[in-house]
Amino acid sequence: MSSTAAALPVARGQSPARRALRRFLRHRLAVFGLAVVVLFVLVAALAPFVAPADPVQTSWTAIRRAPSAAHWFGTDENGRDVLSRVIWGARASLLAGVISVLVALLIGVPVGLLAGLTGGWTDTVISRIADAMLSVPFLILAIALAAFLGPALENAMLAIAITASPIFVRLSRGMALDARATDWVEAARALGNPPWRLGLLHVLPNIVPPLLVQATLAIAEAIIAEASLSFLGLGQQPPAPSWGSMLNSAQRFLTQAPWLAVFPGLAIFLVVLAFNLVGDGLRDALDPRSERR
Repeated sequence: MSSTAAALPVARGQSPARRALRRFLRHRLAVFGLAVVVLFVLVAALAPFVAPADPVQTSWTAIRRAPSAAHWFGTDENGRDVLSRVIWGARASLLAGVISVLVALLIGVPVGLLAGLTGGWTDTVISRIADAMLSVPFLILAIALAAFLGPALENAMLAIAITASPIFVRLSRGMALDARATDWVEAARALGNPPWRLGLLHVLPNIVPPLLVQATLAIAEAIIAEASLSFLGLGQQPPAPSWGSMLNSAQRFLTQAPWLAVFPGLAIFLVVLAFNLVGDGLRDALDPRSERR
């Protein structure tokens, strides 16, 4: 009993960040997901050094070779090393996922805070636009925007960012409405603080945890969207490697060379699963109610 009593003050004296980290590390699936994400990030960052071959170099004497010691993941219909293309494709997918979500945050959070803190017709207009965008399925809207902007990885990332931004608008607006009714925000408003200062200094620091969880889950959705756009020819353009475009090329050879679809498909599955596991772990770790568990 004495050891338990001695440990309680230490646990209670920890900072919120330490307590959240401790709860996250107890979530084994989240730790596994984080390890997989870190592995993919390292592979993407070190692609020029870890890829065994040039991802766009063709070899007409090694067309659709099965996995072997020379080519661990086999070769594609142009004799290119599939492992090298999967490694370089990780760079395109992760860049698309992370950058798209960052841009969506930069668009959605300020707009949502503006709507929640100012109210009135500004809130009405922003909310209706966000509702209209959310009423369209995510992937359908991303495809429409990417087709309008033109086939390129940069345009695909912009289309995904615009499509994902209403989620952050609604989340930021809802949190701002909750904070707007608190005494400390009312006191700051009474002192003459403009809405931008209220949002930046008084509301934003308190909504970082739910934004972090939503951003992690949105990255997984953005990676799927990028793969879908590349599969349709609206994302990364050949011969540059992308998991989606690799799946598009592989559909013609599913019976003769199934490894062409298995490995990029497995990469998409693993990285999306990993980001979802990390998001679930962050949600549990940052939930204030978990303090009492």
